[in-house]
Amino acid sequence: MKKAVFLGLYVSSLNLFWAQTQNLNELKINEIQVIGSHNSYKKAILPEVYSYLSKKDSLNFLPRIQYEHIPIPQQLDLGLRNLEIDVYADSKGGKYAHPKILDLVKTTQPFDPEGKMKKPGYKMIHITDIDYQTQYYTLEDCLKDLKKWSDAHPDHDPVFITLEPKDGKANQFGTEPEHYTSKLFDDLDNELKRYLGKNKIITPDDIRGNYSTLNEAVVNKNWPKVKDVKGKFLFVLDNNSENRDLYMKDHPSLKGRMIFTNSAPGTPESAVLFMNDPGPKIADLVKQGYIIRTRADADTMEARKEDYSRFEKAKESGAQVITTDYYQPSKLFKSNYKISFDNNTYERKNPVNGK
Repeated sequence: MKKAVFLGLYVSSLNLFWAQTQNLNELKINEIQVIGSHNSYKKAILPEVYSYLSKKDSLNFLPRIQYEHIPIPQQLDLGLRNLEIDVYADSKGGKYAHPKILDLVKTTQPFDPEGKMKKPGYKMIHITDIDYQTQYYTLEDCLKDLKKWSDAHPDHDPVFITLEPKDGKANQFGTEPEHYTSKLFDDLDNELKRYLGKNKIITPDDIRGNYSTLNEAVVNKNWPKVKDVKGKFLFVLDNNSENRDLYMKDHPSLKGRMIFTNSAPGTPESAVLFMNDPGPKIADLVKQGYIIRTRADADTMEARKEDYSRFEKAKESGAQVITTDYYQPSKLFKSNYKISFDNNTYERKNPVNGK
């Protein structure tokens, strides 16, 4: 009898899983809602570095970056379908090979023992010289891991990846990031194609189709169904100023580009938007056809207070991508805060436009 009951429960669960999968498969990718990680590659600051910096942290900034992530393939195994990557250009190599804080603090863990930071290529760091602990020293290694995971799970639902090109002024140690150029952005596109594969990327050209602009395609709901983009990734440039404009230059409606941009609604390149505050404006944009990325938490504040109000707003807004640092509770401070949909899932039908 017990065996029969167990078999019945198993079949029921299997049928439920199949029904849910079929349900999402028939939806367009702007009609689902996924949870993913923020600065997905980041490891925790080493304790000895954190201790040193905290003594000089008069503005109490350090607790805001006191978070960490498990390896990206494990995040994907959990069911997360959004990742965030920061990328520094390093065309000559070695620019970030020696974090300056290591001149002040003796650490137990060696940095970059294989010397990967000395070679030319795009590097993955959160904050140069200070918050440098990373799952991947190079974008190349990250993309290779994504391809390996994707090839092992060919039927995975699409993964949204926000990619932030980091540059700017020199920091307090005098390290000034290499500034992006049109060539560096061309090289970045080629990096994605080379190590992940164009066949695994949902591009702006794919969405624009026969429409005159990308935006026209988006407001006409020309996004593909989930079942038609299994095993693929969609990249979005996390920048809304000079670097975004530089990336778009000579590429009207992002023709030929690999990455979508955070462009104002109604402009020819507009398709995916960043709205960190999950406010009421999001639902209207979702109904118009845009894909929106928002945040469930930021700067560790919600996790420390175990405050889910921002996450609830994010869910209700219909934003298709919700990022968090806490798909698992923190191990760096005491908190039970953990983000997921019902039954520990990270993907569901969109509450605003899911049919």
